[in-house]
Amino acid sequence: MDNDLPILDLLPARLREARRSQGLSLDAVAKLSGVSKSMVSQIERGESSPTIATLWNLTRALQVDFAGLLDADAGDKVDVLRASEVPSFDNMGQGCLIRILSPPEEAGGHEVYDISFEAGGSLKSQPHARGATEQLTVLEGAVRITSGTASNDLVQGDTARYAADVAHAIEATEPARVFLIVKNA
Repeated sequence: MDNDLPILDLLPARLREARRSQGLSLDAVAKLSGVSKSMVSQIERGESSPTIATLWNLTRALQVDFAGLLDADAGDKVDVLRASEVPSFDNMGQGCLIRILSPPEEAGGHEVYDISFEAGGSLKSQPHARGATEQLTVLEGAVRITSGTASNDLVQGDTARYAADVAHAIEATEPARVFLIVKNA
């Protein structure tokens, strides 16, 4: 690329890295972004400079931060979400507070939650997408996990892995706090 902007020298590798880290092919990125496969390839090889609109479409398709992609120090940082900034909601279950720890762009893929329960509190869920699973670790207290017709009691330190593509529930048998990872297939 004949350009005096050093950041444009970093762009091809960063786009390629973002695509590969998500396991996407050039064709998949083209379909998601509306940018032709040949143009995506040329940009990744540094043979073409994208317009702002093209770059915007690619970053949205790759679910990467537009500004961060152009930041010269993008690789040298730690993203921090302070406790006071963690999104949470308490109307999804009964007697429970759910804190969302995973980035919003991972919703529907790999989700991470910190859930606090009052004694008797519960979170009952309808089946997720086919092949979805959950992994739950009890940090404090005790809970009962139900997945389909199977159920099991867990106490502090126990971890359970179970199908989430069937009706499932977490019920606190005493005040409890759990760490939950949801993996949608």
